[in-house]
Amino acid sequence: MGEQAGGVRIAAEGLGIKGPRGWAVRGISVDAEPGALVAVEGPSGSGRTCLLLALTGRMKVSEGTAAVGDARLPKQMAAVRGVSALAHVPGVTDLDPALTVGEHLRERALLQRRFGASLRGLLRPRRERAAEAEQRVEAALEAAGLDLETLPKGPRTAVRDLERLEALRLSIALALVGGPRLLGVDDADLKLSDGEREEVHALLRSLADAGTTVVAVCSEAPEGAVRVSTAQSHEDPATGDTHPDETGKTDPADGAEKADHADQEEEKADAIAETGRA
Repeated sequence: MGEQAGGVRIAAEGLGIKGPRGWAVRGISVDAEPGALVAVEGPSGSGRTCLLLALTGRMKVSEGTAAVGDARLPKQMAAVRGVSALAHVPGVTDLDPALTVGEHLRERALLQRRFGASLRGLLRPRRERAAEAEQRVEAALEAAGLDLETLPKGPRTAVRDLERLEALRLSIALALVGGPRLLGVDDADLKLSDGEREEVHALLRSLADAGTTVVAVCSEAPEGAVRVSTAQSHEDPATGDTHPDETGKTDPADGAEKADHADQEEEKADAIAETGRA
């Protein structure tokens, strides 16, 4: 798709991210080759979204070392953002429920034409640029597995009328329009049936097999994925003591579903706040 030149390698050692309420994650290590599928696992509130945003250059790394392709974090966050894209991150990449699928795609294609093209590309005839943008959109839809003809009203289907899996595919397609070398997907298989989860895992594997490095927050890691867990990321590597996470609790996995949801919402809030500082 587009100008994609293959995925990027991700290498991190002792990665830590500190938010307004303390450490979001600590002691994270990642070693993933270009075109790998990396699954970020862990309970809600354990810093999964923060780690996703850090690896895509949208949240500052507080300790440890990390490299995404040729760029080093945190000093070269802009370079990492330049080769990465995000999909399905609540509060960051939200779809507008009032817009149609076609409107979302046209808006993303227009943004790509205006801000994603090189100076040389901008000097090309308008018709050529429009044709290339259309090709990018078609390729992104195909890669994301979203067939507009299967939607209730085709491209005129409002986002509010999409099924959860369809909305996820649309969000991924929008992210792919720019031809990223690294794709970050949050809550990839949240609240899906077993069959739908298998579809999503197959989609993520197909994107990685096509060359894009994929980092996805998953409740269950796809087969063959590089697994990264945030479950124990609040333990002090030297003492084994557990530090309070960003919600102030020592065990993010403990508690009923209501508390688990509150942890997740606070994690999202921290992620969005930190993204604004980047």
